[in-house]
Amino acid sequence: MPKAETAAFAKVLTDIPNIGTSIAQDLHSVGINTPADVAHMDPLAVFEALRTPMGHRHDPCVLDTFMAAKKFMNGGPRQPWWDFTAERKALLAKHDRR
Repeated sequence: MPKAETAAFAKVLTDIPNIGTSIAQDLHSVGINTPADVAHMDPLAVFEALRTPMGHRHDPCVLDTFMAAKKFMNGGPRQPWWDFTAERKALLAKHDRR
């Protein structure tokens, strides 16, 4: 399925680069239903909201994906999720120190 070239062309979550059906379902489960919602979401808060009932996190690359999607929806370029790994590691290190 082709992805949107810019945020203006993203009509459903799966139009956003890096967002497939599984991640879209995860987003829907926490109330993120539209590309506009992605533009305004806090990627870390959404990642934390997806913890399992036993407190287990998703794979950290899911946070990379959320960060890439938010940046894209705010006018950033299409980037693979792994471009956000270093930023995610720094964010989690800062967050986990609290």
